[in-house]
Amino acid sequence: MSQPLHRDQIEAVVSAAVQKQPVVDMHTHLYSPAFGTPVPNAAGPVDPTGLLLWGLDELVTYHYLIAEVFRVVPATVLPYDTFFKMSKVEQADHIWKHLFVERSPISEACRGVLTTLHKLGLDVSDRKLDSARKWFKEQKPGDYIDKVMELANVESITMTNPVFDDGERERWLRGIKPDPRFQAVLRIDPLLLDWPAAAKKMASWGYGVSEEVGGRTIEEARRFLRDWIDKQNAIYLALSLPPSWRYPADPADAAARAGQAILEQVILPVCAERGLAFAMMIGSRRAANPALRDAGDMVGTSDVDSVTALAARFPGNRFFVTMLARENQHALAVAARKFGNLMVFGCWWFVNNPSLITEITKMRVELLGTSFIPQHSDARVLDQLLYKWDHSRKLIAGVLAEKYRDAVDAGWKLTTADIERDVALYLKGNFRNFL
Repeated sequence: MSQPLHRDQIEAVVSAAVQKQPVVDMHTHLYSPAFGTPVPNAAGPVDPTGLLLWGLDELVTYHYLIAEVFRVVPATVLPYDTFFKMSKVEQADHIWKHLFVERSPISEACRGVLTTLHKLGLDVSDRKLDSARKWFKEQKPGDYIDKVMELANVESITMTNPVFDDGERERWLRGIKPDPRFQAVLRIDPLLLDWPAAAKKMASWGYGVSEEVGGRTIEEARRFLRDWIDKQNAIYLALSLPPSWRYPADPADAAARAGQAILEQVILPVCAERGLAFAMMIGSRRAANPALRDAGDMVGTSDVDSVTALAARFPGNRFFVTMLARENQHALAVAARKFGNLMVFGCWWFVNNPSLITEITKMRVELLGTSFIPQHSDARVLDQLLYKWDHSRKLIAGVLAEKYRDAVDAGWKLTTADIERDVALYLKGNFRNFL
């Protein structure tokens, strides 16, 4: 056993361990170059419908910042439709002017842009974007991915691949060259949330399904999942659920009952058959303000009892779960204490802010020890890996240092190896082991 640490050494040792531990980012919306990119670059032609988003203008026009800029320049001054008809560069210039130049960029979304540019060595202290834009245009997407992953110390990126998105589906059908930096996740929201629409699409793709859940429809829906698990080489299945989702479903709600039947008779049996976990991200109320498009979603309080009912009903399945509302975090952590097939992960979306990351992570450590996944990036723009992991690592390290000091104060002998082992579990091992 190595020499026990003195209390005063803990903070530095924890910080170093968290910084040097490579991350497996278990949930993002990022894509490999094989999916094309709409961003001007040095490698070749631009794909207008490409899915790999990166670079300055994508970073500054992310929907977090779109929502924020409409707080400053409301739609009564600049109508939503007018903004969305602007070019990407025009949108970025508008956001930069109003959130970074005419006001101090102190929100977390604004700070994220600053951290990203700083870590790339790009100086925007003159408040102008021209030189940074020029630098990004000189990058090649494949090489730039390597650069970002190295700077962010991310070992592997987990994609989110919605099979019911026609544009992405067509790319898979044409063939996607595997990229060892990226792993696929089969996303299947319509199967559970809108079975009639999903069945109609699946039937048009040659699967013998109907709106009535039973008989041949069940087996054909299972075949559909098996086919796409194989095509994507998916490492788990996932969907996002509204705060109104309940399990068991309301008997009077035909759509919810159909979704429950698909969940029980198709999704979870195939997951069990293939040994795959099922991820549920619960709490997003879509299109609260539809005029804001992707920036118009809202948060709602969800039902933890539905999660525990599902975990109890299907003990042979494994569930990754994250919830969007702050109000759900304590009950969800308590639920994870009761069900070993439930893995709590990340601080998602509206709780991915420093004050809440610290609060939630501290509470989870106190209830779950080292047996949860503290964070995922949820990045939709490649460059966001830089700030999301920079900010989160510092916050996670702060929480762990406090808890390790508490253990030492209680008489525990703690070593550097102990800390490095635990940090490896938090940032990589717990996810890989639960898969």
